[in-house]
Amino acid sequence: MKQQIIVALDLEGVLVPEIWIAFAQKTGIEQLKLTTRDIPDYDELMAGRLAILAENDLKLADIQEVIGTLAPLDGARAFLDELRSITQVVILSDTFEEFAAPLMRQLAWPALLCHQLEIDGEGRVANYRLRQRDQKRRAVAAFRGLNYKVIAAGDSYNDTTMLGEADTGYLFRPPDGVKAEFPQFESATEYGGLMALIRGGMEE
Repeated sequence: MKQQIIVALDLEGVLVPEIWIAFAQKTGIEQLKLTTRDIPDYDELMAGRLAILAENDLKLADIQEVIGTLAPLDGARAFLDELRSITQVVILSDTFEEFAAPLMRQLAWPALLCHQLEIDGEGRVANYRLRQRDQKRRAVAAFRGLNYKVIAAGDSYNDTTMLGEADTGYLFRPPDGVKAEFPQFESATEYGGLMALIRGGMEE
C-alpha cells in the first residue's frame, strides 16, 4: 500500500507577503523589516519587534489594519488549490492567530498551525506565546510518527529544521544567504517549479 503524503508549507514569503515588512512600510520603521530571513533566533527577533511597538505606542489594531489590506502572493491561491486537490496540506507558520485570519480567508481556510499573542487591556501586544518551540520541525516529526510521508517547503532560516526533518524539503524564493547555507535543499522561484518539485517528491 502506498504511503500517505502530507505537504507542510510555510506561510509568509511562500503564500502571502511578509506581514512585518508590510507594517514597516506603513509605519516607516525600518527595523520592523527584519524577519527570520535576517535573524535566525526567533526570540531575539520578537523581542525587538515588541520593543519597537511599545516605543511607538502601536497596538494590535494598527497591525491588523495593515493585514486587512494584504492579499496572497500572485499565483499562491491557484497553487494551493491545485496542491490540495492531490494531497493533504498543512500550513506551519511562526505567525499568530491574531494576524492570520484575513489571509487564511483568501486562501480558502487551509489548516494552519501557528502561535498566539498576549494582548493587554488597552489593545497593546504585551507578549507572545509559542504553541511549541521549534514547532515546525516537531509538527513534521509528529506527522512522520503517524506514518505520513512529509514533503515540506519554506523560505527562511526558521524553516530549515522543518525541511531537514521532512522526507523531502524544498526552498521557495529563499534569500541568497539561506540558499548558500543550505545547498542540500533544492529550490524554486516560481509556483510551477515548486509544484514540479513536490510532485517529483511524491513519486519517489
